[in-house]
Amino acid sequence: MRTRPEAPELVVLGRFVDGEVAPHANAWERAEEIPGDVRARVGELGLWAPFLPVESGGAGMDMVTLGRVHEEVGRGCSSLRSLLTVHTMVTATVHRWGDDEQRERWLPALATGETLGAFCLTDPDFSGSDATAAGTVAVADHGSWTLTGRKKWITGGQRAGLLLVFADTATGMSAFLVPADHPGVRVTPVRHMLGTTASMLATIEFDDVRLGPGALVGPPGWAAGTVMTGALDLGRYSVACGSVGIVRAALAASAAYTSQRSAGGGLLRDLPQIRAKISDMVTARDAGRLLCEKAGRLKDAGDPATIMATWVAKYFASTAAARTASDAVQIHGANGCGPDYPVARLYRDAKVMEIIEGSTQIQELTIADDAYREVAG
Repeated sequence: MRTRPEAPELVVLGRFVDGEVAPHANAWERAEEIPGDVRARVGELGLWAPFLPVESGGAGMDMVTLGRVHEEVGRGCSSLRSLLTVHTMVTATVHRWGDDEQRERWLPALATGETLGAFCLTDPDFSGSDATAAGTVAVADHGSWTLTGRKKWITGGQRAGLLLVFADTATGMSAFLVPADHPGVRVTPVRHMLGTTASMLATIEFDDVRLGPGALVGPPGWAAGTVMTGALDLGRYSVACGSVGIVRAALAASAAYTSQRSAGGGLLRDLPQIRAKISDMVTARDAGRLLCEKAGRLKDAGDPATIMATWVAKYFASTAAARTASDAVQIHGANGCGPDYPVARLYRDAKVMEIIEGSTQIQELTIADDAYREVAG
């Protein structure tokens, strides 16, 4: 779907995805890692934090274009897009909510990707859907803090240099910036996940980690309604856009495969059942992108309606990705279940999209609640 010429940065990115990402994504999945030289190339292309202002090391990219960037990367490899997602969440938090000293210390390295950020919210003993529950605790002591607890499913945690950690304090949920090499921080890789296996997930433990006052982001007890809400909204937006990328990849793989494979004396592409599935994929791609663009435009305008628009975009795009990837596997038959085609990986990654950054069921409750409020109002 092209209603206008692509921005130059998207053209360059498309070539990067076609030449250096998509052909290797299956191998990265098996290795369970995005290679360091690929992460460096992302930095060379200025993709780690292009939304930052130029004076902070970014390109001043608008949110609609940022969404297209994450869509394009998601088309090639959801694991790499996941790294961009959490890095965006951390970097945007430092830029928006950090003080001058925190921004000066962290933004230059975050902007280039020299330091990768990880978003540490989920505690293993609580439901990941309950973002307000945190078994990790930070205790104040004469201006300093002692951080104790454990976080799991931390995307990029194996390679991150900066951890944005959410912890309970005496006054409520608070956010802290913790260097990953700080004494008392222990990182354990999480292996053999269903999907996005190259996103280098980790369990991160904090054993009486002593932090100075400069680690706290904003006032104590302030994070739940501000830092966490804003960061999760950006993460949800990235996942929505990345899900559109999965739909695009499934569509491209299915169209190519059915144009080459024959059945019953003709090409698969000529079968009515195949053409119906391809039509559904095209519709899902276009509708998903339009919903993401709406959410992005509202973000650019500073309109709070972007929160619900992002929920809707993520709900639609993630469920569409799961459905489309499943159809792509079906179209490929036995080949779709093997390692020689990308659709099995797309299928596994798409299932993850229905869970992360707000599960499908949580989204159904949230969107319905908003609809009832609108009617009652």
